[in-house]
Amino acid sequence: MSAPLAGTTVLDFSQFLAGPVAALRLGDLGARVIKVERPPVGDIGRQLAFAGIAKDGDTISFHAMNRNKESLSADLKDEDDLALVRRMVSSVDVIIENFRPGVMKRLGLDYDSVRRINPGIVYGSVSGYGAQGPWAAKPGQDLLAQAVSGLPWTAGTAGGPPVPVGLSIADHLASCQLALGVAALLARRERTGQGGLVETSLLESVLDFQFELLSVSLSEPSFQPRRGGIYSANAYLAAPYGVYPTSDGYLAIAMNPVPRLGSLIGLEALTDFEDPASWSERRDEIAALLGDHLSTQPTQHWLDLLEPADIWCAPVLTLSALAGSEAFASIAMVQEVSRPSEAGTGPPVTIRTTRSPLRIDGDRLTPPAGAPRIGQHSAALRAEFAAPGAPGTTREGQPPGGMA
Repeated sequence: MSAPLAGTTVLDFSQFLAGPVAALRLGDLGARVIKVERPPVGDIGRQLAFAGIAKDGDTISFHAMNRNKESLSADLKDEDDLALVRRMVSSVDVIIENFRPGVMKRLGLDYDSVRRINPGIVYGSVSGYGAQGPWAAKPGQDLLAQAVSGLPWTAGTAGGPPVPVGLSIADHLASCQLALGVAALLARRERTGQGGLVETSLLESVLDFQFELLSVSLSEPSFQPRRGGIYSANAYLAAPYGVYPTSDGYLAIAMNPVPRLGSLIGLEALTDFEDPASWSERRDEIAALLGDHLSTQPTQHWLDLLEPADIWCAPVLTLSALAGSEAFASIAMVQEVSRPSEAGTGPPVTIRTTRSPLRIDGDRLTPPAGAPRIGQHSAALRAEFAAPGAPGTTREGQPPGGMA
């Protein structure tokens, strides 16, 4: 397979999640990603552990977010290191950064400064709340972005507290948007030679995620979402949309005609709800009837009744149940990456993680290189991008080996 972004080089100044994962997505598509890290600690994600689990000195989440990258240890406040980075800027295709607004400008590495060095550069920037406005200087952290976006009020039940999504969803959505924007500008550059700047933020990305909800509210300001009872799964959707207890687990039921659902499961009380308007107006009543009835039998009993009738439903699986399922095995979402042992004499350190969800020309994207150690590739990169005439360059002043 010819990787779509093969021959593209990304200089990744970002850390922790949104920026690094955007760069990861580009790397999975074949780009060479060089991660610039501040010595001696590097990316804060190396120690800021998801679930408190680490391996070989770095958190598992760092391993997952930074596979298939090279690491350059460089102090951007040091004139020699900054000069090295500026030489790299003149040669690479893409820059990714997620500093607070103003930091890259103070370093002389903002887009306006960089495009004077490299007019064809594609520059990707992700912030918490955008570069302007009263929130621009606020910390760009996922939970905080969720909180101000209104998202936690779309989950939970009537009368209950707001419920945030239990994952870094704003970060991950922003990473997708940034990678998409970078890919679009690379495609434009291929046609026109023109580089460009793509910007997004955690807030904008999580607001886009709620485009259905916001569109309704913006079009009809008087309409407010009405969170349902304990089984409701969406503040805007009518019954039976929700998650219901069974005798041994939970069953998710999506949009379905209420009377037909009642006939299939033997709940005659639901057959009286013939008017579709009642499915919304009496949502909690319908959900309560379903909850009581479904809890009398195991999940598989209901699946055996509903799936042959093409009722939209699914079991609610735990992660361990999912991982042990035939369906999970069939999509091969797990890959193994490795990096050499620190001393270079022991066996490689391996990590099991997810792969890119994309398939290109039928092939899964599973580059095998693990996340780098801090500065693991510094010596080679300093030689490759040395100043003309400096040790480590050819007579013509070009870095030995050139760009990947």
